[in-house]
Amino acid sequence: MLTSLYIKNYALIDELNVAFNNGLTIITGETGAGKSILLGGLSLVLGKRADLSQVKNATEKCIIEAHFDIANYDLKPLFNTLDLDYEVQTIIRREILPSGKSRAFINDTPVTLDNLVALSGFLIDIHSQQQTQQLTQDDYQFKVIDALADNKSYLKEFSKGLVGYKTLQKSLEELKASKAELIKEYDYNLFLSNELNEINLEKINLEDLEAQYEELNNVEIISEKLSSAKSILSTEDLGVVDQLNLAKQDLTKIANFGASYETLKERLVSVGIELDDILIELDNLEENLSSDPQELERISSKLQIVNNLFQKHAVTEIDDLIAIHNDLKSKINNTESLDDAIVLKEQDLLKQNEKLNQIALKIHNKRKKVIPVFVSKLEAILSELGMPNAKFKVELETTEAFAKNGKDDLQFLFMANKGSSFNALKKSASGGELSRIMLAIKSILAEYVQLPSIMFDEIDTGVSGEISNKMGEIMKRMSSKMQVFTITHLPQIAAKGDSHFKVYKTDSDNVTHTQLKKLKEDERIVEIAQMLGGLTITDSAMEHAKQLLH
Repeated sequence: MLTSLYIKNYALIDELNVAFNNGLTIITGETGAGKSILLGGLSLVLGKRADLSQVKNATEKCIIEAHFDIANYDLKPLFNTLDLDYEVQTIIRREILPSGKSRAFINDTPVTLDNLVALSGFLIDIHSQQQTQQLTQDDYQFKVIDALADNKSYLKEFSKGLVGYKTLQKSLEELKASKAELIKEYDYNLFLSNELNEINLEKINLEDLEAQYEELNNVEIISEKLSSAKSILSTEDLGVVDQLNLAKQDLTKIANFGASYETLKERLVSVGIELDDILIELDNLEENLSSDPQELERISSKLQIVNNLFQKHAVTEIDDLIAIHNDLKSKINNTESLDDAIVLKEQDLLKQNEKLNQIALKIHNKRKKVIPVFVSKLEAILSELGMPNAKFKVELETTEAFAKNGKDDLQFLFMANKGSSFNALKKSASGGELSRIMLAIKSILAEYVQLPSIMFDEIDTGVSGEISNKMGEIMKRMSSKMQVFTITHLPQIAAKGDSHFKVYKTDSDNVTHTQLKKLKEDERIVEIAQMLGGLTITDSAMEHAKQLLH
């Protein structure tokens, strides 16, 4: 509940600090006295955007601060979500600086307007003619029926499930899109993969292959040169081996004459051994050397294929081709495995669909069950409010598609008079009728859920007499379960209040100021008497005012 309101430097208000009690609070005042200013200041606390033109003195800061007792509102989870410190006595403050900048605070923590709106909607509800029009909107009609049906937990479960369902839908669409894209490339990727697969890349050693090619392609030259080398080394008398042996014999004869001679002899012996090995190797190479045109063709063809693949894939190493081949195989496997992934995703989506349908059915059944109760209560209250022939019908139909709150279409139908037909509420009810219907609905809601404090802004416009008395009684009943404010011009309603405030203007130094005063018992009598008979208060008006109050 709203426990106090402080306003400084706003519109015609210099400074105002007022405390409120529970129950029914009446606010009265002459037209133009500034009741709308009071509502405007309170609206800033609820998240309305600030305007520097609303500041009384543009050189000073404007402050609007409201204190709320939120012990009965179960708002700890919301405070946690908004990352705010929870306080039973919560303070909301708005400031408009001379620069035009606006700031908002909840329990002295700076907050955004979005966060302010998220919280304030649970604290106070300013009911104006604009809000009455909400009654004709689908969202509000669902909120009414679901509040009476106690669908809160099911709606929360459905909303969470719907998020998961849409996530699955999006994932499935992405999988199908990926498959469609990969299918376009599948045949080409498969061709490239097969082409690389045929060459057996893992078993290719490019250096060995090139060496084999060079050997087979130059057999005659190699044979000739091997033979020539052997001849140079081993020709009798003139060959290198024989000449080396002669040199070795000479050095052997002088080896005993000094260490250096001995060393040279040993080195020639080593060279001789190496030459003998070289001759053996030359014999082996010459013996194993053979011409093989078919093998040459095979190797040449393989090298050509490898070089072509290098050029096609713009690489220069076998390892690069292997990496490309692995990537192609992965794409092919992904394409082939997407069908399985799509089937699994479709199965998950079907399960989620069934789960949502079950929750939606529970929501529907609870709505269906409560609608006759709602209609009966509503028609009874409307009869009290001077609409005895008003008839209400709530049409509830199941749809195929999921909406944000189930699978229902809901429509409020209204018939004001006998002999007429049911039509949509927004087409068949006048403004005055909508106000009374809204009051009736709010009073019904108060029986089922903990509503925030509510402020009725002249909801009694266009009614008088006994109807206004009934409206006052309804608001009085509501105030037993919640805090109710009503701005009124009707004495029958004003007399029902537990407390009564008067908005009025004063002039000082050619400046107009708006004031708010809590009326004492005798002041209430005078105020109600003026509401009954005007500024000239008669004895009968005073007596009537006392009767209304008591």
